[in-house]
Amino acid sequence: MIVICQRLLKNTKISGITLFPFIILRKPEYRHDPILINHEKIHLRQQLELLIIFFYLWYVMEYYYRLFKLKNRDLAYRSISFEREAYAMEANPDYLENRKHWSFWKYIK
Repeated sequence: MIVICQRLLKNTKISGITLFPFIILRKPEYRHDPILINHEKIHLRQQLELLIIFFYLWYVMEYYYRLFKLKNRDLAYRSISFEREAYAMEANPDYLENRKHWSFWKYIK
């Protein structure tokens, strides 16, 4: 895991984004936010499970499917199975130690 604070995210609502093996944060102080970092680490694990490229393909396809269905960008984003798992477990610092492979699967609705 390599944490980078990037000005590219400065004018966005995005606090962080994970592009394997990087976690890119909008502000340097976000490095010290354990919940945000754990959320992004969950994405790193998901990306590894799907051999990185398949994660991105699935993520984009699921986002557009949800957007078409829900007609709302924020709801579409929050409905993505990867995001649902990360948001549900971001406050659990031990989650990655006990997480089973393909755990995002149970968040597909």
